[in-house]
Amino acid sequence: MKVGYLGPKNSFTHQAAKSCFPENQLTSYQTIAACIHSVYQEEITYGVIPIENSLEGSVNDSIDRLFHLGDLVVLGEIVLPIKQQLLVANQTTRIEKILSHPQALAQSQQFLYEHYPTVPIEAVSSTTYAAEFIAQHPDLGLAAIASKKAATEYGLNILSADIQDNLFNQTRFWIISRKNQLLPLALGHLKKATLFITLANNQAGSLHKILECFAKRAIDLSKIESRPLKTSLGEYFFVLDLLYDDNEALILEAIEAVETIGGSVNYLGLYPLKTVLEEEL
Repeated sequence: MKVGYLGPKNSFTHQAAKSCFPENQLTSYQTIAACIHSVYQEEITYGVIPIENSLEGSVNDSIDRLFHLGDLVVLGEIVLPIKQQLLVANQTTRIEKILSHPQALAQSQQFLYEHYPTVPIEAVSSTTYAAEFIAQHPDLGLAAIASKKAATEYGLNILSADIQDNLFNQTRFWIISRKNQLLPLALGHLKKATLFITLANNQAGSLHKILECFAKRAIDLSKIESRPLKTSLGEYFFVLDLLYDDNEALILEAIEAVETIGGSVNYLGLYPLKTVLEEEL
């Protein structure tokens, strides 16, 4: 069994994947797209991808690719605390540029504005790549925003700790697979469900009618979000997260009601949730 994740090693996605799967089963991918397509083509059994951050919102690349590919399901969710560190090499005395993944830069923008307002910022493919790069180029005056794991792995100093804009910064990760797979591990008792819904037309009241299918059955929606269909301006699909309360029959009934009024539904599945504590990392 192979499990793909957005790498490299010691990325936050790697930490999420490692909290559920043995290290020897993990395969690193440079992009979310590469990981998802490997799952879709059944080159690997499972993929672990970031789906939403509590500060910066949804990871659009993950959502859009799952929607447009189809035939993929969510088997589990991992919630990971995200602590960002400003890292430098031992001999760095002056920071000329700061590197990190766009999400990490966005999560630390208040710190960067207050302490390094004139230092150039460069977005790279991952936080761990940023840490690795500055470790390999200690004479360039570079800093990276990455994890404590990355600091340890590459022998870097933590110049400033926990620089994220909110101390309760968290990211949700999904374990995805093809529809014919099951998850051979227990994550937790709390469960959620996710739907992708496309409206039949853009008439006034269409979304209200869709949401009414869930409200009538007292199904709790924890999230609703729109994403462009990438067909024409003003055309969207909707992402709905539902909280499960021993009511999957009602969820399926609501899906049938949505389809009856012309909506198209991709049910990504009912899946358990695991929250990883900071001391477990």
